[in-house]
Amino acid sequence: MLLNYAPPRDPYLDILYQDDHMLVINKPSGLLTVPGKDPKHADSAINRVNTVFPSARIVHRLDMATSGVLCLAMSKETHRFLSIQFQDRLTNKHYIARVHGKLEQPSGSVDLPLTCDWPNRPKQMVCHETGKPSLTHFEVLNYEDKATRVKLTPITGRSHQLRIHMLSLGHVILGDRLYAKDEALTAASRLQLHAEMLQICHPYTEQLMTFTAKVPF
Repeated sequence: MLLNYAPPRDPYLDILYQDDHMLVINKPSGLLTVPGKDPKHADSAINRVNTVFPSARIVHRLDMATSGVLCLAMSKETHRFLSIQFQDRLTNKHYIARVHGKLEQPSGSVDLPLTCDWPNRPKQMVCHETGKPSLTHFEVLNYEDKATRVKLTPITGRSHQLRIHMLSLGHVILGDRLYAKDEALTAASRLQLHAEMLQICHPYTEQLMTFTAKVPF
């Protein structure tokens, strides 16, 4: 349930790339990718895009609190081509995050199965019995006073995967209203998670294209 949903409106739509076949935007933190069921939650990335490009369709999603590169298809045909790349893990992407505390291990992987925590949804949790395979690679970029900046490369695309995998290491992402507590929660006004880079094949030329969005924190 979303309380006091008030997504940022400046810029209303931040377009990184556009042609007749695909569109790439920089989604701000606080904006839903698709509208919620409540009419109050109609403002979303896809609805904003559709005011300018009525035929555009969502290919993948970012959590409301996560910012960064979001790819959309301009037609039914290109939607199929782009969607297959995500389904078959043919895309390359990474995120930048600031996590609480000092992550001592300079790099590594988290391989833990995830499932929905139904009594506490939309939260997710690690479950070795019913969870779906989930893999994330991480690399420390630099250390701050009470935080660590990391590069996160998800191999799978489970809901809240990066948030839960960092939490499992004992280093929750700063500003995470679902999983962070106390100092880690109040250390940032927004979730410190940003989809910085997406690499994908163009649906018409099949050329490998790389899109980036500057980290806002």
